[in-house]
Amino acid sequence: MWGDYYRRCYTIATARDQQQINDAIRDKEVRVVSETGEQLGIMSSAQALRMAESRNLDLVKIAPQARPPVVKIMDYGKFRFEQSRREKEARKTQRQAEMKAIEISVGIAQHDLAFKVGHALRFLEDGHKVKVFIKLRGREMAHSNLAHDRMREFAGLCAEVSTVERPSKLEGRQVLMFLTPKDKDKQASKPANKQTGGN
Repeated sequence: MWGDYYRRCYTIATARDQQQINDAIRDKEVRVVSETGEQLGIMSSAQALRMAESRNLDLVKIAPQARPPVVKIMDYGKFRFEQSRREKEARKTQRQAEMKAIEISVGIAQHDLAFKVGHALRFLEDGHKVKVFIKLRGREMAHSNLAHDRMREFAGLCAEVSTVERPSKLEGRQVLMFLTPKDKDKQASKPANKQTGGN
């Protein structure tokens, strides 16, 4: 009974995902992988399906291009749930990520620089990218190297949680630099002794 129920439900999923499941798998021979990843060998589709049903699980084709195709015994409902949850989290993260802009100046005081760096660190820790820019005024155009120096200083103060996606570059009368958050998993593996700086 449950086998028929699963197959009825997954007909819809198969049409959407183009993934062959249970009775839809009609290859003469398939290479079977168990729910634990164990190689069970090559057998007929019917034999593989009987094996999956005996375990109250589903048979899912995971590598149709292989010869013979590879199928896996699994709980397809659980698999779809986990996959849907991961996709939802990825979309949520993608929606939340924004580009934050921070303006500094060539002659910014250290106290003000630390204040701006604090904002950048919060943005980066929240997963946002940061655009740092300096508007060059008057004679500052002739000394754009000072703006690049200031940008490198800013990047260095944010280095614990960010990487420089694009180094400082003069565009018109502005010097721009882009910072992107570091991978949080890699950060978590480091000793947690973070210091944001400032006076």
